[in-house]
Amino acid sequence: MARTVNTEQHRARREAVTTAAAELFARYGFAETSTAQIAQAASISTGSLFYYFPDKSAIFRAIFEDDIAASRRLFQAHAETDNPAASILDVVTVLAAPARDELAPRLLVELLRRVGNDTQLMEIVAANEAVVQEGLAKLVGQAVRVGQADHNLDIDVAATWIRRIVDAVYLHAGDGDGDPIPMLRLIVARFLGTT
Repeated sequence: MARTVNTEQHRARREAVTTAAAELFARYGFAETSTAQIAQAASISTGSLFYYFPDKSAIFRAIFEDDIAASRRLFQAHAETDNPAASILDVVTVLAAPARDELAPRLLVELLRRVGNDTQLMEIVAANEAVVQEGLAKLVGQAVRVGQADHNLDIDVAATWIRRIVDAVYLHAGDGDGDPIPMLRLIVARFLGTT
């Protein structure tokens, strides 16, 4: 008889693995982190780890693959907004919030190290960037149309720069400047011409 899979339990265990792995990769690096360490941190056996992921690279990719669905949900939540400028600020707040974690810059470094050598990872990152770019462009376009953003903005270029500003938060998180989110919101608001 075939074994039935409890989908909620399966999802929860995969999430436990990716959460544990993200912290280990950020602390020690991809190369220095073993699957045994990941399994131990996720409170599962090494054999069980390979039930959920075929190898360490797949675990690393899954950390970032989850971002695609999260980004889609984020922009869907703002699809029917009456205040696109406020929605843009809310979106950048959510996108940059993980940068508050002291390990975020280290995980980003590991991503940058690996992305050029892993085409699947590169596709995952590109897919998430496309979701964010499209979502931001729609919101910027709405903000321009309703007079909440500078009408001279090139919508796609503005969306690209907003993405870059959010990325910069990750690159400089932990520099000792405190919470980066208020300054991020101010920069984006001024960029849009909303303040």
